[in-house]
Amino acid sequence: MEIAGLVLAAGAGRRYGMPKALVPWHGRLLVQRTADVAAEAGLARTVVVVGAQAEHVRAAAPELTLVENPAWDTGMASSLRAGLAALGATAAGAAVVLLVDMPGVTPAAVRRIAAYAAPSALAMGGYAGRRSHPVLLGRDHWDGVARSASGDRGARDYLRAHAGEVRVVPVGDVADDTDLDVPAAHA
Repeated sequence: MEIAGLVLAAGAGRRYGMPKALVPWHGRLLVQRTADVAAEAGLARTVVVVGAQAEHVRAAAPELTLVENPAWDTGMASSLRAGLAALGATAAGAAVVLLVDMPGVTPAAVRRIAAYAAPSALAMGGYAGRRSHPVLLGRDHWDGVARSASGDRGARDYLRAHAGEVRVVPVGDVADDTDLDVPAAHA
């Protein structure tokens, strides 16, 4: 079964002061780094959803498969819907969702999550009692996730409503769930 990567990288990064997709991180932009994580994990294809300053992301990272979300300023949910719609035209049976502003997620963490891929699967990374990314969404759930996603909540409400089906996969020993919200977190 084909497993795709879905990188959400459309936000303006208001608290950060710039779109996080364009933030340099150890010699690469965060958007490139996150797409590389998916590729290094062995995912068949990766779609990167962009919005704020999409033309700058396209110019800086022309090697990536980008999907523009014209409604990016309405929140993460619209980006998740745009990415799932783009993947709907592929043979992917599951998607691993990655956030551009979580550089501590590693290929090893993505591989652990992807190991549970199936069209009916739901899985999340587990970090010492916290649930976070990467998140695996089996294709059977894409329509439901898209319908329930709202504002900046993405798949959160859907995953809570289907909590009994969500497998939490420990990844804290090979990744961290640090979220770069402000430049101080980057330092």
